[in-house]
Amino acid sequence: MKHLYKLFLTCIAVAGLTACGKQLDLQPQQDVDAADAIKTPENVDAAAVGMYSLLGGGALYGTNLLLLPELQASDDYVSWRGSFQSFRQVYNKNMARDNAEALRTWTTGYEAINMANTVLEALSIVTDADMKQQLEGEALLVRGIIHFELVRFYAAPWGATADNSQPGIVIKTKATKNETAAFEKVPRSTVAQVYTQVINDITAAADKLPESNGTRFNKYAAYAFLSRVYLQQHDYVKALDAANTVIESGAFDLNASVTAVFDNKNTREAIFEIQQNDQNNAGTANDGMATFFASLVGIGRADVRMVSAFLDTYDADDLRLTQWYYEGVGARPGNMYCSKWKSFSQNLPIIRLAEMYLTRAECNVRLSSTVGDTPENDVARIVNPLRVNLPVIVNPTLDDILDVRYHELAFEGLRIHDVKRLQIMTGDYDWNADELVFPVPQREVDASEGIITQNPGY
Repeated sequence: MKHLYKLFLTCIAVAGLTACGKQLDLQPQQDVDAADAIKTPENVDAAAVGMYSLLGGGALYGTNLLLLPELQASDDYVSWRGSFQSFRQVYNKNMARDNAEALRTWTTGYEAINMANTVLEALSIVTDADMKQQLEGEALLVRGIIHFELVRFYAAPWGATADNSQPGIVIKTKATKNETAAFEKVPRSTVAQVYTQVINDITAAADKLPESNGTRFNKYAAYAFLSRVYLQQHDYVKALDAANTVIESGAFDLNASVTAVFDNKNTREAIFEIQQNDQNNAGTANDGMATFFASLVGIGRADVRMVSAFLDTYDADDLRLTQWYYEGVGARPGNMYCSKWKSFSQNLPIIRLAEMYLTRAECNVRLSSTVGDTPENDVARIVNPLRVNLPVIVNPTLDDILDVRYHELAFEGLRIHDVKRLQIMTGDYDWNADELVFPVPQREVDASEGIITQNPGY
């Protein structure tokens, strides 16, 4: 457990936090005992900024939480042409138990959780009531969504057993502040227990976060993530309610152009996005979405290639086909690449309004309801002559809605999670195959002396 929990809080400073959406910058100075690191409200806020910095790094939303779900469900969808063996193992579904991507996502995920717990335990220092409530909401949301991301990767999916008692991940709700805590050996909770913790955290965050919070998490980001959690659980009533709350807030609008949310920063379509700029981003050589997806002159390794079997499923007149995909001219010319990720400095939309409309439409069809609006009207906001150059789908079926979701949200980090929740196959692999579950880093298993168990097949 030492490797998982021996996390020391760093002295940090905040720079570049502006309304125009610059990256939240962290300048680590030296390692100190966490018990002595936070003494002022400014320290607490700086620790909160540290959470965002971790979220935006390559191990989490800066790369892996968006890229790995696409590589894992790559069949008839995408191909990996890069030299990194850790990504190739994910793509081939033959990860070693020491896979570098599984290791760093696990480790950094728990670092973010530990930072969130550190913020929560330091709130007594904050005297301003509004600031205190905001910081609490942000920390709860980070803790909730990262537990959610980790349990989806490192555990058999929701529904794999009747009561979801299969091993999940280690739940952490207390900060590690000293050597004693660093050596504690805590077993994995069940998947059901992890989801309960996730829902409790995100629900509490939604109650505490403000409706507007600049480029940081707000109330509606919490509801948007909550809709994802409930949808993964097949709880369509609650997923519908959460998505409807986001839509009915009036705080967001779909862009008329399908490229605007990726080409511009902090548009009204983005519910939450990772802030990046030329100086601060997930990476320009060995990390970052543009690094792996782009094939432009001077930009990208062109490691992630679109396959014709997927592109051929778009209607030939669909603007998304011509505006989201292009023939590469950089590292590997002549192949097809995704233009959602083509700039090192672009912001990374993590959750956007189009997803909320599709979630509401799907849930309403499944429930034979029309909460908020009809499924036809919701899907028509995505597929219409102005936005994608296609006619509105009249009286869409569930299959229609899932097909729109497949094409609209491609390469945004949702594919393997949809495979698992819809209980469909990817290639020759069933939705609950052991090969679709990441290995728990073996060093964690060894350090815990077997208290943390390894997943089947590793």
